[in-house]
Amino acid sequence: MDKAFRESVDTRNIRVGIIGLGYVGLPLVMAFVSKGFRTTGFDVDDTKVKMLLAGESYFKHIPDSTIEELKQSKLFDPTTDFDRLADVDIIIICVPTPLTAYREPDLKYVVKTAETIRPRLRKDHLVTLESTTYPGTSEEVILPILEESGLTCGSDFYLAYSPEREDPGNPTFSTDKIPKVVGGHTVEACERATYLFKQIVVDAIPVSSTRTAEAVKLTENIFRSVNIALVNELKMIYSKMGIDVWEVIEAAKTKPFGYMPFYPGPGLGGHCIPIDPFYLTWKAHEYDTATRFIEIAGEINTAMPAYVVQALMDALNEQGKALKNSRVLILGMAYKRDIGDYRESPSLKLYELLIEKAAGVDYHDPFIPMLGMTREHADIAGLKSVDMTPESIEGYDVVLIATDHTCFDYDEIVRHASLVIDTRNVTANITHSRDKIVKA
Repeated sequence: MDKAFRESVDTRNIRVGIIGLGYVGLPLVMAFVSKGFRTTGFDVDDTKVKMLLAGESYFKHIPDSTIEELKQSKLFDPTTDFDRLADVDIIIICVPTPLTAYREPDLKYVVKTAETIRPRLRKDHLVTLESTTYPGTSEEVILPILEESGLTCGSDFYLAYSPEREDPGNPTFSTDKIPKVVGGHTVEACERATYLFKQIVVDAIPVSSTRTAEAVKLTENIFRSVNIALVNELKMIYSKMGIDVWEVIEAAKTKPFGYMPFYPGPGLGGHCIPIDPFYLTWKAHEYDTATRFIEIAGEINTAMPAYVVQALMDALNEQGKALKNSRVLILGMAYKRDIGDYRESPSLKLYELLIEKAAGVDYHDPFIPMLGMTREHADIAGLKSVDMTPESIEGYDVVLIATDHTCFDYDEIVRHASLVIDTRNVTANITHSRDKIVKA
């Protein structure tokens, strides 16, 4: 590795530029600043930049005090001026990689970012991509765009891939405590990126290529998707047998080897697990290879909201009620507990299915006071979280627990509800009113 690069990292005589200040980019900014690196954050959203400059957070799981510390450090400089990319030494791309309506990779943000970097690219720039994508993206998509600048990758500038491994709201594994996998287009690129990331995280693990690093990220999320699909299928089977799948899992995980617990739910949410497996499915077609296992898992997980709604309908029927015109309160719109992220949340699909059945539906989520427009659920834009009190709970025919926020008082919810549909097993230890609770 180039000695001058090593010295510039060691002395913090470099400036890091991070493009995209969302759930991935902002924690990465925090990690670099905490280790003394001057860091410029780039985002097209002027509102985000203004909030950061004011010392305010736009994420529930990141307090204002943390952003104020960034501001006071004098090391962080958020901006919407992408011309300033020419002033940084490291460019890290943290932009979304969604799917199209046809469940194909949508790389428009990656392409646009590469095109934005191209006229500002200069000699010795190190460019790394963090966004989850299919193997080959760095070399097949980003590299050609950057080389249109007239600079050559490997001699004039360096290209690497190091996938994000963020788990928003996880108090145990913050960015600096999660090892990073690093792949480079060349050996020098890998060595530079690995050395850089070792400064801010517990460890950085080099692999042979950007394609391998891209495959690592997909493998991690496909592993989770397939195993969640398995327990979701087991939940449906065991339910018909009168067996509690959560009890089964708790007992099974006492085995000290050969078993890893995964838990069922109302469906998959977030940017990673519902989306990432289809990036590999799409790429596999290029090699005339089917991904049957991955696709079956996707089908099972996608079907879970409909399974939950059917269980809710059956439970209402047992009480002599129809779902039509019944009042339903969904608890939690976030895709996971204690965060405000509702991208691909199964709660959105649950809401849609219930509305289609002519139910009256409200939601309560202290992390999401109002919903914005999403790719598949434009009709929910402007929907607001309702207040939840013992009296208001009593006014609903059924309470559907979709997200297991720790701030919810589940004992009180069960006490005042007429019927509770529990998709997260949060009522397992409640001893009273068991006849009101249906696990789904």
